[in-house]
Amino acid sequence: MALSDDLARLSARAKQAEDRAAEARTQTRNRLQETTDQAGAQARETAEQLQARAAEVQAQVEGWNDNIQKSWSQHVADVRSRIDARRAQREADRLERDARNAEDYAAFAIDLAYSAVEEAEYAVLEATLARLDVDAATSTS
Repeated sequence: MALSDDLARLSARAKQAEDRAAEARTQTRNRLQETTDQAGAQARETAEQLQARAAEVQAQVEGWNDNIQKSWSQHVADVRSRIDARRAQREADRLERDARNAEDYAAFAIDLAYSAVEEAEYAVLEATLARLDVDAATSTS
């Protein structure tokens, strides 16, 4: 899936969360409880998937951190050495690997944002439900 497709999926999910939060104000308490429970279950499922994905990406991130910590002079020397020695196919392979790593990281970041949107939706629905409970309790007092 292209990263732009992932961003479109994230945008659509955020809009869905917005619509469900707005709709929550008009739902009966039982229906809102059901909607909230469904949102919570989906948020938990997505969070579990994200945890599994995070373990995969963590190894890549640690490798990236090691590269960042290298000194500038070593970096320059490595780049010049690679430029002098590279062959067209090896360079294409390296670029492909770098592109895949960047795409994997971007997809992970989108998954993380998607999970955050679901968690936010759940929190908004839970808050709306709590407000209904307060309103119900104060109207009977």
